[in-house]
Amino acid sequence: MKKILMITALIFSFTMISCAKEEGQKKRRGIDFDALKTELTLNEEQEKKFDAITADIQKAIEESRASSMGEDGKLNRVKFFADMETIYNKHAELAAEILDENQIDIYKDYMDKNQRKRPRYNDALLEQIKTELNLDENQFLTVNAANNAFETEFQNAHDIYHGNSDLAKEYWEKFDTQRRNAIESVLSEEQIEKFRELVKDVKHSTRR
Repeated sequence: MKKILMITALIFSFTMISCAKEEGQKKRRGIDFDALKTELTLNEEQEKKFDAITADIQKAIEESRASSMGEDGKLNRVKFFADMETIYNKHAELAAEILDENQIDIYKDYMDKNQRKRPRYNDALLEQIKTELNLDENQFLTVNAANNAFETEFQNAHDIYHGNSDLAKEYWEKFDTQRRNAIESVLSEEQIEKFRELVKDVKHSTRR
């Protein structure tokens, strides 16, 4: 009888742990729009419109996840997170139409803190690099190619470093060094100095 009770207790314990993990994974997946709504303190009309916008966005996210899944059952993280960036930008545009200025600031702050960023130089930084370094067409093609290669390599290594922030950082720094070396190989000394200054604050983020 005691053995049965112990086995039952163990099964229950493992089930609870498994459920907790699944629940944790659900909470970590994407933006918590309910929490965002609470921070925005929407009125009734705003909430109705916000919910409609969010429902469409969440549908788009699930469609992207499905289309980004390979035949091997693995997620194409490069494609998926590129889609996510576009989808969230669309949500921001639509939300801005129904929020006041203060709410827009709250929205932007929340998204900046909680949105999972693509592990690459973003479009704003790429444009800054191109402009301030006065890059020619071939140089900028190299910058883009190196940046794309960095994102692909880091995302493809996800299954190896997943759950280990130290290992993730190690991979990030390894691929970042390769990215910088590739870019600097086509720059002049003056351009290299400016480039290093522009990207000096680009570091590995644990929010992946």
